[in-house]
Amino acid sequence: MALDDLTLKICNCNRTMALDAKALAAALKLKQPIRIHTELCRKEVGSFEQALKDEACVVACTQEAPLFSELAQAANAATDLKFINIREHAGWSKEGANATPKIAALLALADLPEPEPVASVSYKSGGELLIVGPAEGAIAWAEKLAEQLEVNVLVTSQRGGELPAERRYPVWSGKVRSVKGYLGAFEVEWEQDNPIDLEVCTRCNACIHACPEQAIDFSYQIDLDKCKSHRECVKACGAIGAIDFERVERARSERFDMVLDLSREPFVKAAQPPQGYLAPGSDPLEQALAAAQLAQMVGEFEKPRFFAYNEKICAHSRSAKVGCTQCIDVCSTGAISPDGDHVKVDPHLCMGCGGCATVCPSGAMTYAYPRVPDFGARLKRLISVYAQAGGKDACLLLHDSGDGRGLIAKLARRGRGLPARVVPLEVHHPASIGIDVLLAALAYGASQVVVLATPKEAAEYGEALTKQMGFAQTIVTALGYGGTHFNLLSTDKVVEIDKALWALAPAASVSKPATYNLSPEKRATLEFVLEHLAKLAPKPQESIALGAGAPYGQVLVNKETCTLCMACVGACPESALHDGRDQPMLKFIERNCVQCGLCENTCPENAITLAPRLLLSAQAKQEVTLNEAEPFNCVRCGKPFGTRRMVDNMLGKLTGHSMFAAGGALRRLQMCADCRVVDMMENKEEISIGEVKR
Repeated sequence: MALDDLTLKICNCNRTMALDAKALAAALKLKQPIRIHTELCRKEVGSFEQALKDEACVVACTQEAPLFSELAQAANAATDLKFINIREHAGWSKEGANATPKIAALLALADLPEPEPVASVSYKSGGELLIVGPAEGAIAWAEKLAEQLEVNVLVTSQRGGELPAERRYPVWSGKVRSVKGYLGAFEVEWEQDNPIDLEVCTRCNACIHACPEQAIDFSYQIDLDKCKSHRECVKACGAIGAIDFERVERARSERFDMVLDLSREPFVKAAQPPQGYLAPGSDPLEQALAAAQLAQMVGEFEKPRFFAYNEKICAHSRSAKVGCTQCIDVCSTGAISPDGDHVKVDPHLCMGCGGCATVCPSGAMTYAYPRVPDFGARLKRLISVYAQAGGKDACLLLHDSGDGRGLIAKLARRGRGLPARVVPLEVHHPASIGIDVLLAALAYGASQVVVLATPKEAAEYGEALTKQMGFAQTIVTALGYGGTHFNLLSTDKVVEIDKALWALAPAASVSKPATYNLSPEKRATLEFVLEHLAKLAPKPQESIALGAGAPYGQVLVNKETCTLCMACVGACPESALHDGRDQPMLKFIERNCVQCGLCENTCPENAITLAPRLLLSAQAKQEVTLNEAEPFNCVRCGKPFGTRRMVDNMLGKLTGHSMFAAGGALRRLQMCADCRVVDMMENKEEISIGEVKR
């Protein structure tokens, strides 16, 4: 819907923002004038209620979004409401008076259509909870949660605590071997390591009274350090059979909907544990907060399916030779794992960081929340309106909707706010920003891109983001675009953000913004972006050297050792390597190469090495010959069937071998497959299978 068809409600928040109605209307190319309110959420709230008669309304205030939404609900209004933050993001700034282009750009996002909905992933939890940890703490929380959830307890310490007098829920003991799964589908495996099996034990106390060393307490577990092997407890237990010092079957496993892990060190080591698994440690407050969360995890839930995967262009593996593992390495939830020649992603474990799509060189893994074309539309709209409104040197500040948004709000309240040229844009997760988005922002006319991430996020994805920014910066610097264009700001300190943003000098941008939209295919987007940046480059280049791990580069072949066996052609998942059809030739299309290393790992002669670079000339899309050899013609029919080097090597290795001692055997190696069969049939001296002695 066009902005002229939307009702705009803009407030200067009790005159704390210098808003120019005429300049905003001109910047947004509106036919109708803009009214600036002073107390829209208080004395002038009637104006908002009047706007609820319209089809759509944009309110330039996020602080009072709950109030305005409540008023709309009370009025049973069908108005499509959108909220835009122009206060903390623009007006509350030392340069607030110069922020009109930025405010116009933020408001312009409201006229973009909502992205198409993505597929969802569902969870179903019946409330069956396993509490793991020392008996004292685990039993205490089990008693508190037993009324709300179906509680189970796995005691991991041999002594301490006291089991309840009533057997209201299962209690096991043992050492945890693994915890796998997600909300509604956890599989927990443990080993029964104590002689007393709490499932069988009746808690009759006979063993406690019988033990001469007092090695058994009311946790009904034997302290093996105190036990002197009198086995009086076994006699006391009698026919119950709960105590077995020679137990053979120790493995145990059960399924649960949720897991509360009270261990000092969590059993799930992933940086982002799966939903339904909470490990608060020994802190009582953290345990209480975790217990409160668990009570809310009963029922059916949905979340977006954050990724899309095209296994056809995945460069993970071929024929048991491993190539690219970047998505597996960067995933902080353990959702991605090898699956033969490809990878598999457990959508229930995926938390939507987008790091896999960021590092994927081929585009086999793409981010779907939002899709790149949808995010590209926001990017393009934001930067273009900013420029059309007279804004200069746009610095795009990408942040998430949680900590990042909160830090920007604190900066506006306590510091100088954002500089007028720093335009914030929310993303689902900072790790989803790859080289395609970074370079696309520059192609659309941005001067810089700053990604704001907390130290926790940076610890998980900082290396990957820094590497992506490094590749992008190397390219634009080589093309003559001066200055620092990309920056990862890893901090949760407002003072540090303030200092970094206000000290950032503008960098060179393109003379003419790109007009195309971003493609769903990563390599296609990069094709458009690189072509645009190269075309307008202050210093045009044909080739730019890149660092290891770059998604572009050439394949170098040692012609002295290469036998043109074509194993590399069969291994290449991106059609970068080709054979010579009917000629013994190895050909290469550089633009298709993702530097996965499969050809290098597959080559039996170790004749291949990789050389990362970005080739910007027309040759990048053309076939070039890496190696060719003299063909060897069949000595019988004259048809070429291999290379002379390959046949000569074979003859050199097999001459003198007992299997080729018979007359004509070596000559037959110099024939094509068809002639070889004919020659064997014609040779009467050839030993047949019927003549082989048993």
